[in-house]
Amino acid sequence: MAGRPYVAVAGSGAAPPEDIEAAEEVGRRLGERGAVVVCGGLAGVMEAACRGAKSAGGATLGVLPGLDRTDANSFVDIAVPTGLGEARNALVVRAADALIAVGGAWGTLSEIALALRAGKRVVGIGTWELARGGVAVEGVIAAGGPEEAVARALE
Repeated sequence: MAGRPYVAVAGSGAAPPEDIEAAEEVGRRLGERGAVVVCGGLAGVMEAACRGAKSAGGATLGVLPGLDRTDANSFVDIAVPTGLGEARNALVVRAADALIAVGGAWGTLSEIALALRAGKRVVGIGTWELARGGVAVEGVIAAGGPEEAVARALE
């Protein structure tokens, strides 16, 4: 798997249905393109992205907040328990070549910030928009849907 692109998929564990649907499609398209899906390994967007990747024969890596591998969703191939809680977001980002954010809450925002700080490409579907002093700043590439998000992440 070392030669494959690794793409993190971030989003809420308690995501609304439209985010779940988009994340599953993102995961499926990443799996079809041979990418490894990296995520926080739990429910919601993370589980949907892993489910999509597995449906296309893709590989998944879950970087877990707790210490128990069995906490990972059932679509995670490799579960890495960290015991770091939300600080594991830094490991999710560092393990990936790019990040796709689907919707999301505060944890997703932290992953976006960490990815941008690390110089990684960040693509978003219905996610955070960044501004400083009320003026929009570049950073998150807005995608109209899963197909565009995956294409942009893998550019």
